[in-house]
Amino acid sequence: MKRCPFLSHEHPIRFAHRGSTILWPENTMTAFQGAVDLGYRYIETDVHVTRDGVIVTSHDDHLERVTNGLGLVKDWYWDDLRTLDAAYHFNPDDGFPLRKKGITIPSLEEIMTTFPDVMLNIDLKQPGIEQLAADFIRRHNFEERVLIASFHDKRVRRFRKLTGNLVATSSGVRETLAVWTRSRFKQRLKVPPDALQVPQHKGGITVVDHKLVNAAHAVGMQVHVWTINDPEVMHRLLDLGVDGIITDRPDLLNDVLAERKVKSKASVPFNK
Repeated sequence: MKRCPFLSHEHPIRFAHRGSTILWPENTMTAFQGAVDLGYRYIETDVHVTRDGVIVTSHDDHLERVTNGLGLVKDWYWDDLRTLDAAYHFNPDDGFPLRKKGITIPSLEEIMTTFPDVMLNIDLKQPGIEQLAADFIRRHNFEERVLIASFHDKRVRRFRKLTGNLVATSSGVRETLAVWTRSRFKQRLKVPPDALQVPQHKGGITVVDHKLVNAAHAVGMQVHVWTINDPEVMHRLLDLGVDGIITDRPDLLNDVLAERKVKSKASVPFNK
């Protein structure tokens, strides 16, 4: 398997999905800190851009589902956006335990500087964000600390072109389909991305099986599966040889790896 600095720190890779959407308010410093406290080095997150050009973490383009704000992230100035309550709708036990606790939407820079050892799997959610993301990564020398993902193939391809393929990327939807199709016929992918990040199933079709994993590994590409919160499924995927699991239950994935007596093999020590 080809060496990719971003993917070389542990195996299998444990990704905390938005920190966790279940244990803590998603995509907040509280969630990211919780994941780090559980020993996670890899965090998956999503980004949008404010009206004044600040990259922030948010899965949705609108604010209503997560915060007490209204409208689109892109229409808010950063100084105003950061006043919103990012735990406003967090309701784990039929209550809102973290409202008015000062939990806000963080900027990407805040995350990267607060957690200097963390590796970020960043989904570019907003159209046209590629140049801003590439400039941010280059300016801060974060090339080896991020992997860029998007469901939109054009967005990923444009980012690769802007960065000269110096930053790790995962497959877009069409690339994923190409890998899956070629895996049925034992055909090699000519220029693979660094990772294939896929659901276990899609539209009644099993996406992740031995054929897919073997085909990806044959061209040096890792396979990461999202979003897996069931320990039995985690075990099954690890038995297939997947390289990473993206989960909302980082605690359960830790338990699964402990049961399997698998310790993440870190090439670089990770101190929380």
